[in-house]
Amino acid sequence: MSMNLSASISSSLAAVALLMLCGCAEESLTNPFHAVVAQDGSGDFLTVQEAVNAAPDSLTSPYLIFIKNGSYEENVVVPESKPYIHLIGQDKEQTIIHYKLNVGSEPENKDEEYWKYSVHNPESPAHPFEESGSVVLVKAPYFYTENISYVNDYGVSAQTGPQALAMKTRADCAAFNNCIFRSFQDTWMTSTKDEHRHYVNNCWIEGAVDYLYGGGDVLVENTTFYNVRSGSVIVAPCHTKAKYGYVMRNCVVDGNNAAADGTTLLGRPWHNSPQARFVNTVMRIPVAPEGWTNMGAIPGIFAEFGSRDSLGRPIDLSSRKTIYNYTSREGENITGESRTSITENEASALTYANMIPGEDGWDPRGMMSKLPVPANIRVDDVTVSWDAVNDARGYIVYDGDEVAGFTTGNRCTLSRVPEGGVKVQAVNAYGSLGNV
Repeated sequence: MSMNLSASISSSLAAVALLMLCGCAEESLTNPFHAVVAQDGSGDFLTVQEAVNAAPDSLTSPYLIFIKNGSYEENVVVPESKPYIHLIGQDKEQTIIHYKLNVGSEPENKDEEYWKYSVHNPESPAHPFEESGSVVLVKAPYFYTENISYVNDYGVSAQTGPQALAMKTRADCAAFNNCIFRSFQDTWMTSTKDEHRHYVNNCWIEGAVDYLYGGGDVLVENTTFYNVRSGSVIVAPCHTKAKYGYVMRNCVVDGNNAAADGTTLLGRPWHNSPQARFVNTVMRIPVAPEGWTNMGAIPGIFAEFGSRDSLGRPIDLSSRKTIYNYTSREGENITGESRTSITENEASALTYANMIPGEDGWDPRGMMSKLPVPANIRVDDVTVSWDAVNDARGYIVYDGDEVAGFTTGNRCTLSRVPEGGVKVQAVNAYGSLGNV
């Protein structure tokens, strides 16, 4: 037998084995996703990092990676050479990328608990991740993700500092849909470059100390900021000449019992001339009357519009902080002022259309568009068929809550008779999952 024929047979057997695990055995080997990550071996890769590493460099269109439900304990880095990576989770509550690390410096007492998990400790399991300093680091532009929990286990378990990042984004055009971010201090650092854009929709961001911080034009919509201690501080931006800065629109401020004592703060100015605006915010827990506090700069603007409590009543902004001060590196006491509110006209300009598309027409909201449930789903023994959905790149077939198959057609032959209720979910051109 020739080596080429042997290799061909081996490749075919591997493909058949994958189909037996993933279903849709009698269809072509096409899958709407370029790669599937699964801990049970039913995908192409066991870890997310392996799938990212396998993606081609210098892409100009989305590379779709589907991640099945599972607890993925790993550090993930998306390098600069790999733009257009799309990480699509099966379920945000059950698809979890997590690791236990922090960036605490070496203490005098080496028995300090945090030092065991510091990336700077040569004996720590986290030491190999010293460069990233985060559970996930995104260095490439045009990154998109949905339906995934990003968790720093140190921050969540210790409920104290030092810095324990779950996410760090360093590039332009990063989009997040229906994701969860959890830690304690510095949960998420956005790009520090003013011109970089981030779009966040329908997410949960949890922490206690500056847990969304950094720079860039960042629009956060329909998202819950969940505070986990008394005196929590939500944002700590560091803009220089950003056009918009941080804009939180139609979001919710919530928290646990400890955070509901009226001392939670919306933010503090980290560096330079930071901007943060909360527009149409529902505050389910009481925020401190002053709303903001000092740090290391004078805000360009720290303001609100349309803030209201959980009963829909307008929040009184008359006691909001207007005067800020800090001590410069030269020891000089610097004092400055910021408005506490913006007008309706100003608020109406802080929109997706103004902030996000830019000159390149980037449209992450369009990527998040949900396709409908396929009509006329039919099950005949092991064969499932349905009516095609307009604009669908492909479909996922579920047996109960388990992924049974992928296909780009509208027919799937499973490897066994389904035992749970059969569901079919359409996948759009960007990998975003439709209704089910």
